[in-house]
Amino acid sequence: MTITVYFDSIDGCDEEIFLAATARGLCFVSNNYQEMQDTLAKPGVSNLILNEQQMKPYTTLFSQYFQGDNVDFTVLPLDIKGTNFQQLVWKALVQIPYGKLCSYSDIAELINKPTAVRAVANAIGKNPILVMIPCHRVIGKNGQLTGFRNGLALKKQLLQLEGSLTSNHS
Repeated sequence: MTITVYFDSIDGCDEEIFLAATARGLCFVSNNYQEMQDTLAKPGVSNLILNEQQMKPYTTLFSQYFQGDNVDFTVLPLDIKGTNFQQLVWKALVQIPYGKLCSYSDIAELINKPTAVRAVANAIGKNPILVMIPCHRVIGKNGQLTGFRNGLALKKQLLQLEGSLTSNHS
């Protein structure tokens, strides 16, 4: 059975942001079209189809976010796949409030795996849903901006948009 994956794009933080969803919910958000295509368009498994109407609920909410609004993303359904550990980490990320930051070790503590900081970082790097699962809010324990699969420039812009970046972050 071939799954249909719809997508559309919006402008956000001087970047084109691609959003993709199945009939079950949002499955991918990135600033990289090729990454979206490589991740989602699998011959015989899924078709990737541009469909503005199908994506309207998602693009509307994300557009509001990129205009500086603190939106409630929990109203959108998700259709994401990951290991149990990844799912645990992603659920912890959603608990980071808008405009706040935490470290990888904070997330490890939150999920009761304080020695699993590297595994937490790896799971964060596999997050398929930029912004809605706010991996951009995770910084190094030393306060520095670190790893972000969508690029540190975009991470910095997202944090500035949310008002959580201070002069000691770089």
